[in-house]
Amino acid sequence: MTATETTPTPAAGPARRAAARAVAARKTYGSGDTEVRALDGIDVEFERARFTAIMGPSGSGKSTLMHCLAGLDTLTSGQVFIGDTDLTTLSEKHLTTLRRDKVGFVFQAFNLIPTLSAIENITLPMSLAGRKPDQDWVDDVIRTVGLGDRLHHRPSELSGGQQQRVAVSRALASRPEIIFADEPTGNLDSNSGSEILGFMRRAVDDLEQSIVMVTHDPVAASWADRVVFLVDGRIVDEVHSPSREQIIDKMKDLEVPR
Repeated sequence: MTATETTPTPAAGPARRAAARAVAARKTYGSGDTEVRALDGIDVEFERARFTAIMGPSGSGKSTLMHCLAGLDTLTSGQVFIGDTDLTTLSEKHLTTLRRDKVGFVFQAFNLIPTLSAIENITLPMSLAGRKPDQDWVDDVIRTVGLGDRLHHRPSELSGGQQQRVAVSRALASRPEIIFADEPTGNLDSNSGSEILGFMRRAVDDLEQSIVMVTHDPVAASWADRVVFLVDGRIVDEVHSPSREQIIDKMKDLEVPR
């Protein structure tokens, strides 16, 4: 990453439809005999208004790919784009601004502020940025998440599923270019997990958001429009409009442990 800002490199041709993409993305740790290739020359696009799942065994590079795409980590070589902006050309200051304004994050841990209400947690990123929320959009998000009667409750007064719905709403509230979700149902029971996945599905279908989710769960992945499979830092296959059974069969074919 350069120390100074350069003009963002625009995407070309069909890639303009991508919410995020990686081009010849490599990420290595160590050197010589101890070198580990977490990402080994990945080329991939994630379409706008689509729900994509990334799957693979532990150490396959799925979380590394997501972190590099989201600007939370840097590549050893190659490029990553959010929309038309090449993240590898951005200074740390501009990268921080891009993450704040154009990227949403959802993780296993809900990461809510315990002293704030649900609605205060949802609008917190915009408050920190000194920006007023688009109230019509926030109202749409709240309507979609179905927490209208819990907005003034603090996290301790909400169930795990409700807390994660607040976290997903927070990611949506600033209307980002793309949302990255890392095992968002990992800390939830099956019923709460289904609620969150249904909400994320509606966010894509009804609000035209773009979501990329890392998961190990075939049931969770079956909610996506597309599943991308990683093994040893490479994309080895993908499935569109997947069913749980198709995903399990593909994992068996690729010898991806469940």
